[in-house]
Amino acid sequence: MNKAPLFQARWNVSGLLLCNSIPIVLLCFWLWPIGHHLCTAFDEWLFHLLNAPLASNAAWRYVWTLGSLRPFDIVVGVIMLALLIRGNWVFKTGQVRQAFFGFMAVLLLLVVVRALFSKWIHAMGWDHDSPSMVLANPVLLSDWYPDLERHWELKDRSSQSFPGDHASVLLIWALFMSVCTRRLMQRLCIWVLALIFMLPRLVAGAHWGQDDYIGGVLMAVWALGWGYYTPFAAHTSQWLVRITEPLFRLLAKLPIIGRSSIVAG
Repeated sequence: MNKAPLFQARWNVSGLLLCNSIPIVLLCFWLWPIGHHLCTAFDEWLFHLLNAPLASNAAWRYVWTLGSLRPFDIVVGVIMLALLIRGNWVFKTGQVRQAFFGFMAVLLLLVVVRALFSKWIHAMGWDHDSPSMVLANPVLLSDWYPDLERHWELKDRSSQSFPGDHASVLLIWALFMSVCTRRLMQRLCIWVLALIFMLPRLVAGAHWGQDDYIGGVLMAVWALGWGYYTPFAAHTSQWLVRITEPLFRLLAKLPIIGRSSIVAG
C-alpha cells in the first residue's frame, strides 16, 4: 500500500501566484468594455447555436431536458465521486482516502470563495439575468415540459446567473484531478466529462458562457490555488484521515463497502 503523501505541506509560491493571476486577468478582461462586448457577442452566438435546435430536434431536447433537471446533478456528483475514489486510476489505492479529503478541503474553500465573490458581485452591480431572460425568442424547456418544471425543477433561467456556481464545482473537480495526474488520456477524459456536464445550463439558457469561462473558472482557480498550492490541503486531509480512521475500520468489516478503495486503502 502506497503511504507516500499526496499533498505537500509547504507553500508553492509559483503555483499560488499563477492561480491568483489568472482570476485577476479574467476579471479585468471581463470588466474591460471591449472584452465584455466580445464575451457577450460570443455568448449570444453560442446560446442560439445550442438553444435553437431544442425546438426542432426531439432527441436534442430530450437529452438536455434530462441534463437540466435538478436530480441529474446527483448523478453527475456520483460520477465525479466514483472517479475520484477509484483506486489505481488517478490515485493509488493507498492515496484515495487522502485524495478524497483533500478534495473536500479544496471544495470547502470554493464555497467560501463563492460566498465572498457573490457578495462582491452583488455590491458592485455586476450580476445579470440569464440569456433565456434577456435574448429574444429563447426555447424554454419549462414551456415544453411544465410538469417536469413543477415537480423536478428544470434549470433554464436565473435572475443571478453570474458567476456559474454549477460550473465552478465541475471545474474545481477537473482541475484537482488534472494536477494530480500526468496521463494525457486521463486528463482528456476528465475535461470531456466536465465540459459535457456544464452544457445543460448553457443549452437551456440558465447561464451565459461567461458565467462559466469567466466566473466559474475564476472561482475554481482561486480555490485550487489557496487549497492545493498551500499547506491547507495537506494538513486538512491528514487531520481528517486521522480522526476518521476508527470509522473506516468499522466500514472495512462490511461486505462490498469494505472492499472499496477508499475503505480498504
